[in-house]
Amino acid sequence: MIETANSSRTLNLGQKVERIRECKGLKQEYVANQLGISQQTYSKIEQQDEIEQEILVKIAAILQVSPEAIKNFDDERMTYIINHQYNIYNNEIKDNATNTFVFNPIEKIVELYERLIASEKEKIEISNKLNEK
Repeated sequence: MIETANSSRTLNLGQKVERIRECKGLKQEYVANQLGISQQTYSKIEQQDEIEQEILVKIAAILQVSPEAIKNFDDERMTYIINHQYNIYNNEIKDNATNTFVFNPIEKIVELYERLIASEKEKIEISNKLNEK
């Protein structure tokens, strides 16, 4: 099997931890402080093929993911998810998979509430007019 530059490579457990940490926007120093170790020691953990279960559980808690999520992390799957999520842009949602815009459910809810409020105001006005007579 010939591997190209675009073909996926298997990440070791330390690399998976690193990718998740980076996705969360956390620095090595922060995670190291939470673990009570130096940044250098933590950096070595992210270079390991395997991580002790006890340490992995602690890291997972800091990253707010399960240890299984770390073990099963996949760059290709992450890229797929990111590319197929809906992006809110100018109060519209764009489906990147189909490159089409779909309605924004939040905007539809706001429109519904605005119509309900207008309807209630009309009822109050009619009621007030009837009470004046």
